[in-house]
Amino acid sequence: MYRPTSLLYKWIQENNALVQKLKRVESSHSLSRDQNQNHLRWCSLEFDKLLSKVQGVPPLADDTHLELSVAYNTCLCFTAQSRFTDSVLILSQSIQRVLQTTDEAPQSVASDLPAFWKKVLKSVRNTTLNNFVLNLLCSQWLIWLATCKLKAVQEFEEDLYSLTKTLCAGAENDMGCKKVEKFLYTPLLVMEPRRLAELLQIWTSVAQGAERLAEGQNLEALSGLQKASSLPAPRILLAYIHHLCGCCFVQMNCPQMALQCYKKALETDYSCVCALYQSVLIYRQLGNTQAEIQALCLLYSTLMLPPPVVPPLADAQLLSPSLLLHSQSFDTLHFVPSALSVLHTLALKCVLHNRLAEGVDHYLDLLATLQSEDQQPINSKVPDYPRLPELYLEAGAALLMACRPADCMALCNEVINTTLELLPQRLVLEDPEKRSHGEDNDDNGEDKAAVLFWTGTAYLLQGHCYSQLKDWKQAVTHYTRCINLLVKVCVKTKGSQPQVPGPGVVVKPGTHVCVLQRLKGLSLVGRGVSFTLTDHLQEALRDLQLSLHAFPECVVAGLWCGEVLWKLGRRREAAACWEKTWSYSTQSTVDDLPLYLQEPQLGSLLDSTEIRKRIQELGPTRST
Repeated sequence: MYRPTSLLYKWIQENNALVQKLKRVESSHSLSRDQNQNHLRWCSLEFDKLLSKVQGVPPLADDTHLELSVAYNTCLCFTAQSRFTDSVLILSQSIQRVLQTTDEAPQSVASDLPAFWKKVLKSVRNTTLNNFVLNLLCSQWLIWLATCKLKAVQEFEEDLYSLTKTLCAGAENDMGCKKVEKFLYTPLLVMEPRRLAELLQIWTSVAQGAERLAEGQNLEALSGLQKASSLPAPRILLAYIHHLCGCCFVQMNCPQMALQCYKKALETDYSCVCALYQSVLIYRQLGNTQAEIQALCLLYSTLMLPPPVVPPLADAQLLSPSLLLHSQSFDTLHFVPSALSVLHTLALKCVLHNRLAEGVDHYLDLLATLQSEDQQPINSKVPDYPRLPELYLEAGAALLMACRPADCMALCNEVINTTLELLPQRLVLEDPEKRSHGEDNDDNGEDKAAVLFWTGTAYLLQGHCYSQLKDWKQAVTHYTRCINLLVKVCVKTKGSQPQVPGPGVVVKPGTHVCVLQRLKGLSLVGRGVSFTLTDHLQEALRDLQLSLHAFPECVVAGLWCGEVLWKLGRRREAAACWEKTWSYSTQSTVDDLPLYLQEPQLGSLLDSTEIRKRIQELGPTRST
């Protein structure tokens, strides 16, 4: 029977004490994450010190099992802390020592690691060190996955998967022959290699599935993931597998199948919020707005819960899924926006789809959260997420739609008070359609334009508020303030002088020039309606016609322009104006525009039935 020397026995006991202490801390739920990490760092240093002592004596075949066991423990602890360079160095040193005990010439670790490992495995085959070297191979597999080197895993795939079978068979053979005396002389391991190999096999399937999906190999990805789903795996990994299967079905244009997979992922692990977010995107694609809003509500509620305690992966609590599954492809597929981003989307969707009261509440909750905490509203991975003044203006527009003009004006005052001192005296915009190819944007000019448009929009909304209150004098004042800001803006095209945009200019939606034209059209129509209702018909006609030049599709401007022409006795022109306005297929959809740039709710002051009756009574041949 093998009995170690007293020094070797001391080192074995030192290793075993460290392993037991590490496992006790891992199984304890009383320590914080930081405390656990500090303890892991301490254990790593102690394992490393012990390894240095063991490697201080010449390598002997009978004693190398201790060195390789300590190397395995140290390597896993370093890898769990993302100290991959240290882990690779330990593996290299340990393998060189193994080769010395087998009388093989030491080999440098070549750049072709799979080929190097094949040579090492061949040299220790049929020796007592074989299983210990296989344990180190598990560590190498772990490092390849953690550093996203899937190509190396793929080149060595057959050997790695046979490794799992070998370790499982070895574990079964050892089950009946473990005795207390043998246990005393056996170095303990921080994680059972058989269990590690099984998990690495599943992690590899998930990582490869994400890569194949990113490369458009949908069927191959789906096939591999479905095979992996039959393997014994922790809930969190099974949920990832179901989620990736759903992503495959999305790419294959099978949204209902994808929804089933996402549902299964959530049933497997409720914390798999990426599946819930992907469900939101599918409902949006299918046009099922009510289901999308429901899913957004659930997603927001889930994101606001305290972060779930990640359950231990059997004896693999040392290694978290985030350590091994963090490739760019995987991160893209598992991206979830922040809770505030979700709340903003939810508020906007509710307002746009006839759930106004809910939308207003969500906007107010969003603003309250931003004011009460040091939150970061902008999520860099979510395109077009509004800046804080834009959130105020959106919320103000929602309040105005909910007939709460006083609250809307209060939010607009916040924007005005913040931006008024930053307004430029004059602003020249360059039409992006005319900008020279490759020419850089002027960020300073962009910021100045944003400030001016925020202030102008705040005045515009306040004008709408006074119109809603039927205080036409104040409405004219605030619409005029908006117009006075907008006339400071000139547009410069390539090879020409800055100029005020002419009537009927077609601009690309979403650009500053488009915002300028739309703000100008909305403020002019608002002032024109106010003039109409105070019997200043000539001023009203001027503003309404200018509004139609700037914003030709404005239904409110067309209807009121016809009303003014009718009152001025120009009835044929009025009828033609109304007919032209009704010929527009649809109003510009507010889904593509901020809430505060949609048409004011002033058209309801006119009775369309009465207008049609007038046109009918006018007749086709009746003179004005």
